[in-house]
Order: sequence, then C-alpha cells, then structure tokens
Amino acid sequence: MGFKTPLHDTHVASGARMVDFGGWDMPVNYGSQIEEHHAVRRDAGMFDVSHMLIADITGPRTREYLRHLLANDVVKLKDSGKALYSCMLNETGGVVDDLIVYFINENWFRVVVNAGTREKDTAWLKRFAGPFGVDVRPRPDLAMIAVQGPQARAKAATLLGSHAPAALELKTFFGRELGQYFVARTGYTGEDGWEVMMPVAEVAKFWADLKAAGVAECGLGARDTLRLEAGMNLYGNDMDENVSPLESGLTWTVAFDPPERDFVGRPALEALRKNGIPRKLVGLVLEDRGVLRGHQKVVAPGIGEGELTSGTFSPTLERSIGFARVPAATGETVQVDIRGKLLPAKVVKYPFVRNGKALI
Repeated sequence: MGFKTPLHDTHVASGARMVDFGGWDMPVNYGSQIEEHHAVRRDAGMFDVSHMLIADITGPRTREYLRHLLANDVVKLKDSGKALYSCMLNETGGVVDDLIVYFINENWFRVVVNAGTREKDTAWLKRFAGPFGVDVRPRPDLAMIAVQGPQARAKAATLLGSHAPAALELKTFFGRELGQYFVARTGYTGEDGWEVMMPVAEVAKFWADLKAAGVAECGLGARDTLRLEAGMNLYGNDMDENVSPLESGLTWTVAFDPPERDFVGRPALEALRKNGIPRKLVGLVLEDRGVLRGHQKVVAPGIGEGELTSGTFSPTLERSIGFARVPAATGETVQVDIRGKLLPAKVVKYPFVRNGKALI
C-alpha cells in the first residue's frame, strides 16, 4: 500500500479501481474510463491531484534563485498570479522534473511539482536555496483538485460563493488566493478549467459538492488519454533525467535569452545545440489497426530507429496516437513494431486535440 491522498476513502467509497502511481494509491477509473474522458471533453470532470507537491518559496532573492534553478525564465512573470511552465535541469541537461511556478509577489513564489518525484524535487530545491537565502516550504497541509472541461469553471464557481466573480475573471495561466482557496486557471487536459488548492480539511466536502453540481469523478486513466491528446508530456515517460528538453519537444520552455543568464544545465544544452540535436519528439498516428504503447520500436526507413515514449487509443479521435523519440532526420512516415509486425504510422504535429476539437 502506497501513500494516500486526503480523498482516498472517498475514491474507495465511490467504487474507484485503485492502482499504484509513483508510490501513491490512486484511482485509475470509477467505471468507464472512456466516459470519464468524454465528460471532460464535453462537459466537466474532476481529478484528485493532491498527490502532487505544492511548495512555497519565499525570501527577497526568490526571483534570482528561480532564474538560476529553472530553464525557463521567471523574469517573464510580471503580474501577480501569473504562472509559468518550466523544467528543472541537472548539470548534464537532463530533466529533474517539470513544474508550474506562480508569481505571488517578489518575496513569494509557489511551485507545483510531480508526485513521484516530490522527495527528489524537495531535496533539489533546497540544494540551491542556501546561497540565495530563500526558504523552501512544502505544503502538505494543502490538497488540490483539478476541475476540467468546457463547463468546469461554471459548475465549480457555484462552490465559491462571493469569490466566484473574481475566479471567473481569472485569465488563462493565472492563479489567485480567494479566501481559503488558491484558484489557478491551469490544467493538464487541453480543456479550460481550474486547479483549486485548499486546506486538507476542506477537500472532501469540496469534492462532494462538485459531484453534486454535476462534475464527473475522473481517474488517472482518463487523465492520461486527455493529456496525450493535448500534446502534454508525462515525466518519466516522455522526459527524465537522462533526456534534455531539446529532445523532448520542450525547447519552447528553455529561455536562452538573455545569454548571460546562468541556469543549471545551460552549458550542457548549449553544447548539444552546437553539436547538433540527434533526436526529436514527434507525434504519431497509427494508420493500421492496433494500439500504440510506450517502448514500442519505431523504424524510420533508411534513417534509424526510435521508440514510443507514450501511446494510447484516443477516445476523441477514435485512433491510436502517441509520442516517439526518433532520429532528428525522420520524415513524415515511420513504422511501429507491434507484436512483431511493422505497421505504418504518420508523423504529425501535436497537440492532437484542443478544446474538444481534432487538430489532425
């Protein structure tokens, strides 16, 4: 038995099928994974993401500290509440983790990191804190629910009382403290919605009230198909400590300007750029029957081989899709080894789906 979120008993009572995820006992579905997926694409669904680590970083040099620690540049964060997606890199340019950082004020930034890496990430954050005099404080007292879908904000707003108007005014990729809640217009599904942080003692009631408001309970199974359709990386699958963001479709998250900014991993990335990036992450759509899965071999005829990093059957597209890390020279078609047969697949630009609409 792994770690449990404050909603564990609620999931069990709802008949969820529980699985181990990064050491946490989490719901994979509550019945039909496909129905949960469609609920988010068409209406509203909610996910327990309390297994993720929320940490507050405080001190007068916090911005300077984060400019050194992160590959993206928090100098971009000028308005209170603005969020930024970034990777933390090691000295060899590999991805320690990906995260979202929120700018609250010059003395306070908040980060949200992945569940399976929370111990490693906490140690990494603290490792670099000393020279900058910042305090890194994990917040196990806070839980988090993601409410996603075209009707998610409208339904969740009914729970916020007098704070609802302010929450509904939030711009995309902004967060704000509203009473006991921190409401952020962020997510991992390619749909609009909120991620709501709150005291652990309040989360069970908030979940129950969302359910009563018509928001569907959704598990990790639907979360995975949604994020893959939306073209979003999963740490441990699509990138890790041995792979740079430049080979993971995340070059856009690395701020090389200004050139004088010294961030962890920069020399390794600069060397990679100078010598040529040998691999790239691409989207694939299978053109035959079968299902793409992680670790399947990908063949680029006349060029070389790669590997599926993530794959699934897309409920929205009703086709098999995936990510693959392949030689940089790979063209528009490849073959995927599925049970010993090389099946044709098309290389496509992702995301595959955004805001409920097919993009391929």
